[in-house]
Amino acid sequence: MSDTASEQMNPVRLPARDIPPPKTISAQAQAYLSVSALNPMMERPDPSDTAGWSEARVRSDAMFAPMVQAMLEGSTALIEDEAMNGVGVYVARPAGGATSPAVYLYIHGGAFVFGGGLFAKAQAGSSADQLGCTVVSVDYRMPPEDPFPAAPEDCVEVYRALLETHSPKDIVIGGGSAGGNLAAVATLMIRDQGLPMPAGVVLLTPEVDLTESGDSFRTNELLDVMLKRGLPECNAVYAGGRDLRDPYLSPLFADVSGFPPAFVQTGTRDLFLSNSVLFHRKLRSAGVDADLHVWEAMPHGGFGGTSPEDAELAAETRAFIARVTAR
Repeated sequence: MSDTASEQMNPVRLPARDIPPPKTISAQAQAYLSVSALNPMMERPDPSDTAGWSEARVRSDAMFAPMVQAMLEGSTALIEDEAMNGVGVYVARPAGGATSPAVYLYIHGGAFVFGGGLFAKAQAGSSADQLGCTVVSVDYRMPPEDPFPAAPEDCVEVYRALLETHSPKDIVIGGGSAGGNLAAVATLMIRDQGLPMPAGVVLLTPEVDLTESGDSFRTNELLDVMLKRGLPECNAVYAGGRDLRDPYLSPLFADVSGFPPAFVQTGTRDLFLSNSVLFHRKLRSAGVDADLHVWEAMPHGGFGGTSPEDAELAAETRAFIARVTAR
């Protein structure tokens, strides 16, 4: 069906209504949905406003600083600042030593523009605590200073460095949101450059379609208490004028044959629910070993990290890493 024909179809019209947290989730998750529903939508600059994006990053860092500080203070992992092939990384090792030989190459989210620095460091520590393995968190270059392809190229360079000391069978690449996009794109680049593939890929509510064409971008708009609406401005400043359907920008449009086993996660209130569903189907259609995990009422990014559902997600991720790195 053509786009024009599709536009002529009658839409489903919904009445205004309140949607309370369901009783099918934990008390902690219900409380998170109730409190987070009050969060305002962040204003985003025009994609051409370079100074505006730099200022927005400063405001974002300040807003999340208390949360980041709490994450750093709450982590028991040993976290070190390092550089791999010229790319800044944070290497986190679990207290008392890793319980797994796996290395988790973690790529932070933040709409491609935010989330670097201390946030990436805090994510390294919390991931090491939860997964029991060494975590290498990439502090990749970001727009407006460094648009695509700087970020995925940085991730591939870190992977190259890890291959010098680790078997690819011990490396899992993962990330959430924009980091999920970059995890998928880095895997495509690794394949296309003829490098040995990692043992697996973890895609947590990934932004794999920068055109944001999926159904849930409409059905879950405002219902997702974290994102509330799509990220077209962030996607545009990251793409730097390139076609958003470029497979290295939107891996949903890529040939994914030869992908390693994949773990794909989302929730029924996640704005990116369609991204996860569509990419999982694409992987399965290409013969890839891919699991899709969908949590009841979960918005983008989980329930704040302290609910039983968040613990379940960490346990499932840990089990996936153990499975794909097992000899």
